[in-house]
Amino acid sequence: MSPGARMEHLAAIVIRYRNASKQQKSIILDEFCATCGYNRKYAISLLCRFRRFFKKKSKKRGKPSRYNTPVLIEALRNIWLAAHLPCSKRLKAILPQWLRFYHNEYGHLPHSISELLLTISAPTIDRILKPIKRRYITRGRCTTKPGSLLKKHIAIKTDQWNESRPGFLEADSVAICGGSLRGDFVYILDFTDLATTWTEHRAI
Repeated sequence: MSPGARMEHLAAIVIRYRNASKQQKSIILDEFCATCGYNRKYAISLLCRFRRFFKKKSKKRGKPSRYNTPVLIEALRNIWLAAHLPCSKRLKAILPQWLRFYHNEYGHLPHSISELLLTISAPTIDRILKPIKRRYITRGRCTTKPGSLLKKHIAIKTDQWNESRPGFLEADSVAICGGSLRGDFVYILDFTDLATTWTEHRAI
C-alpha cells in the first residue's frame, strides 16, 4: 500500500475509532495494523495525532489585559535591558527602585503606567518579555549534561540572592574555547560569593 493510500485509510477510520468503545477500538486497530502493516503502538499514535477533521480549539475570549500597552511594554523592556536582563522575579523586586529614576534616562512615564508596573506579577513579566527575550538572549554552547544523581541528594534553593552572609557560593565551569569545542581549550572553574560578589577562578 502506498503512503498516500495509507493516509486515506487513516482519514477514513479516525473518526470512527475515536467515537468507538474500548472493545471496538481494539477491533478497528487490529484491522488498521493488518491493512497498513503498522506496529500497534505506532498505529495508536497516528490515530491519536490525526487532526485533519478536527477543528482547533478557539482562544478564550475575554477582557484585554491592562498590561498590553505599548508604553508599559517599552518601559519594562528599557528597565530589563538596563538592569542586565534579570529574571522576572528579580525584575519585579527592583522595579520600585528603578522607576524612581526612569524619567532621568527615558523621559516622563505616566503615573497610571508606573502604578501598573508596581503591581505587575512575575508570570505577567515573563509573558510580556517572551517575544523580546528572543532578540537579546541566545543559548550558548553547553559542554555538560544535566545529571539526576546530584539533584536527588542536594536540595535546590531559589532565594540565593537574598543571602546576606559571606560564604554562600555559586560555582560553574566555563569553557574558554573561542566559540568552538574542537581542539585544545581551557575550562575555568568559577566561584562567586553571593553576599560580597567576590569571585575566584581556577583553570582546570
